Amino acid sequence: MDNKKKVIIDDVAKLAGVSKATISRYLNGKFEYMSEKTKDRIKEAIKELNYRPNNIARSLKSNKSRLIGVVIADLTNPFSSIIIKGIGDECKARGYNMVIANSDNDAKEEAEYIKSLLDQRVEGIIVNSTGHNEELIVSMKERGIPISMLDRTFCEDKIDSVKSNNYEITVETINYLIDAGFNSLCFFTERLNNVKPRIERERAFLDVCSKRLKKENYNISVIDHNEGGNIEVNIYKFLNNYSGKKAIFAVNGVVLLNTLSAINKLNINVPKDLGVCGYDNWGWASLIPPGITTISQPSYEMGFEAAKILIDRIEEKLPKDAVSRVLNSKLEIRGSTIPLNN
Repeated sequence: MDNKKKVIIDDVAKLAGVSKATISRYLNGKFEYMSEKTKDRIKEAIKELNYRPNNIARSLKSNKSRLIGVVIADLTNPFSSIIIKGIGDECKARGYNMVIANSDNDAKEEAEYIKSLLDQRVEGIIVNSTGHNEELIVSMKERGIPISMLDRTFCEDKIDSVKSNNYEITVETINYLIDAGFNSLCFFTERLNNVKPRIERERAFLDVCSKRLKKENYNISVIDHNEGGNIEVNIYKFLNNYSGKKAIFAVNGVVLLNTLSAINKLNINVPKDLGVCGYDNWGWASLIPPGITTISQPSYEMGFEAAKILIDRIEEKLPKDAVSRVLNSKLEIRGSTIPLNN
């Protein structure tokens, strides 16, 4: 075939030995009554011809844009890039494209982006929420707009959602710290601000500590990233106001990294003077001496699953009731919390 000639659907149909209507059904993900052999032939024909469908024309004709909106609370967080990779891979596999917006943890921005994405004719939206705009999102669901909450969820009985087992894995981690000999613990967290993972993790911390430690042996410190010395002051207070073997648990990867940076500035020995652990298991956790104990979230899988649920909802492959998926995280024990009797 002349490489300069634009490949059209007729060419794909001819090479695959099927009708244009069959190609159209394939491109729109309508595989009912289509054999695996036929699907394979079409797939190979598309690959051989390097055929790229005219999505604009298709969307005008079918009233389907095959666009997915993704609203992320904080694109600067490495967690976000991993979940976006998961979303993108599933979208690509299913023939959809993404439009990504960063709300920058601003509820007003989030609401504006959601409305703007709907104006761009996205077929559904994945929201990694600021923790607000519940009324707006529920109203969208009630109007029949496919929406999937990712990580930062709410109204799980009404809205499709994917998250990790924040409460359970935090309970496991705090119990591990106490069993390892740490008898004074401090939970370093950003302000809760109605963010579900932070709320669940803090509740798990308090539930375990209230059962296993004296009240004077555990505390919560709120970290303000806008105040450079805030975290160093909190570490200093914890070290000097609490007795016994001490450990800090960080609510997320950003807080954990900033805590480690402050510990380095204060020249504190880990784990001799202070144990440290927390979310997330990013690449540097195993490289920073003596190795940092972390909770490894299935971040990629969360993004992938959120996209799968949303696209299944768009394509009417799910029951009417909301789908709620909870994926399991894993505790990765390293030198920063080695048992003190070793």
